Amino acid sequence: MRQILSGIAAAFLLALTAWPASAQDGPLRIDITEGVIEPVPVALPQFIAETAGAEEMARQVTQVIAEDLTGTGLFRRIPQEAFISSVSSFSSPVQYADWKAINAQALVTGAISVEGGRVVAKFRLYDVFAGTEMGEGMQFAATDSGWRRLAHKVADQVYSRITGEAGYFDSRVVFVSESGPKDERAKRIAVMDYDGANVQYLTDSGAIVLAPRFSPDGNRVIYTSYQTGSPRIHMLNVGDVQSRVLPAQSGQMSFSPRFTPNGQSLLYSATTGSNTDIYRMDISSGSTSAITSGPAIETAPSFSPDGSRIVFESDRSGTQQLYVMPANGGEPQRISFGPGRYGTPVWSPRGDLIAFTKQNAGRFHIGVMRIDGSEERLLTASFLDESPTWAPNGRVLMFARETQGAQGTSSLYSVDISGRNLKRVPTPDGASDPSWGPLQ
Repeated sequence: MRQILSGIAAAFLLALTAWPASAQDGPLRIDITEGVIEPVPVALPQFIAETAGAEEMARQVTQVIAEDLTGTGLFRRIPQEAFISSVSSFSSPVQYADWKAINAQALVTGAISVEGGRVVAKFRLYDVFAGTEMGEGMQFAATDSGWRRLAHKVADQVYSRITGEAGYFDSRVVFVSESGPKDERAKRIAVMDYDGANVQYLTDSGAIVLAPRFSPDGNRVIYTSYQTGSPRIHMLNVGDVQSRVLPAQSGQMSFSPRFTPNGQSLLYSATTGSNTDIYRMDISSGSTSAITSGPAIETAPSFSPDGSRIVFESDRSGTQQLYVMPANGGEPQRISFGPGRYGTPVWSPRGDLIAFTKQNAGRFHIGVMRIDGSEERLLTASFLDESPTWAPNGRVLMFARETQGAQGTSSLYSVDISGRNLKRVPTPDGASDPSWGPLQ
């Protein structure tokens, strides 16, 4: 079984990096043809209701699990009407021959109980062709209002066991919610589940807000606000929605903040006069130090996962390009050399790639490259794509796309790092500047 699973994981990794590979032999095979994967057929019967009145909750949980898995483009749910076997109870023995007959490669069974405002979900995952259970059965519990998180946790486990990758469904995204006409948009910070559900507004629309960023633990958000009249960095606690303005030097405009990997400091850009440089601030003391200096405009810094380096954008070469340098200062090395301008770089949580926005020949793109600038791949193209952010597992990007014209609107989209599975993320209003938080 370990050999089978390692083959699955290898195939999945190759598919998402879109480099040529041969199809893997054996059960639960993911076929790869120049980065295109044949989705794995999964049988997902509706979870069993084990307590009276739990039928609707069981239906909802099953539906969210299905949407999580099929939404990746890696899985295809087999229609219920094709089933030969029925699952009457969580302890029912699996009739592998019946599931094989409908070409199911994986089978997910589960049960839901609801009692005293508490929801419990348990599940099992089976490799149909090997005729074995994949890992041990598990259960998760939540309050009535937290049932979607419970469903995401089940889907994360299924995704992880089949692909060998960490999941990303039980995560949240902070973003700027936009409403009103294009030339007079009202903006406020909002947070939602990764799939657009459970939107919560963290600020009002009384001041322009930009570029919210989650802390590594997901409990705080930093963002730029014009509440005081000029751009200043604010920090907000997500739990109690209390915010404060971070200190700044007299006459400085501060913006583009991002947390260090340990969450104790942040990098940001500050403009004094006509000069824009990158600074580091200790959050507890407010003490700051300059990381770059010079006449160039240097902004949008992002840390490597280990905190040793940063990537940022600069026009020091005459055009907007990407540079990497030690986090505490040093000589920057340019890593972008293709045609056009590069900006908003973000280091992958896996440490292997840097995502960016590129403008070239009148089009905007979201792309990725190796940390030395090699193997650049453009994943999208439109009138305006910008602000990429990484899923916690480093395999999917979310970004903002704005449509053209006076009535144009901004929406959030996601795409995997092979350029496949581009799809819109639903939000109540327009949306921009997403920042993907950690797995909860």
